[in-house]
Amino acid sequence: MAEGTRPPVSAAEGQAGARRAIRDRFRFRRWQARRYAGLPVRRKLLIGEAVLLLALSRLALVFVPFQFLAARFGKVSLPGVAAPITVLSREQIETVQEVGWAVTRSARYVPFRAVCLPQAIAAKAMLDRRAIATVMHFGVAKKEGEPLAAHAWLDAGPIEITGFPVAGEFTEVARFL
Repeated sequence: MAEGTRPPVSAAEGQAGARRAIRDRFRFRRWQARRYAGLPVRRKLLIGEAVLLLALSRLALVFVPFQFLAARFGKVSLPGVAAPITVLSREQIETVQEVGWAVTRSARYVPFRAVCLPQAIAAKAMLDRRAIATVMHFGVAKKEGEPLAAHAWLDAGPIEITGFPVAGEFTEVARFL
């Protein structure tokens, strides 16, 4: 047998492996449900809001032209221009951290792709609703022989919310205040 190849699997072994995978997935989901049930009500509500906004942002990115969405992100600022300094109270800092946790945690488990941009949009919407100023950043990176890569990240003052850490190869091209 060639190195790195696996021996053929019998039908019975294949079915046993499939049953094991289903059982493991069920155990994982049960563990997730128990963990969710143990969360405080505030965090459960934040997760529910984050899941809803992640779904809405994903749908908007698929069906709505980006320029229409971008007009709702806020005032456009060029990267070279200094962003206004945002001073947050202790309660606002806790809220920002909780929203960041809820969005990034929810994005892992939703049944659709919730990468950097839907996360940034959802977190921005959640924090706008709470009257907390944020800055949404857009960056691009081009490596030779590879397609253009894009990334979005969100912060509120000194607090990193979504999309962090930002890889060094990304150059900021726009920000929305």
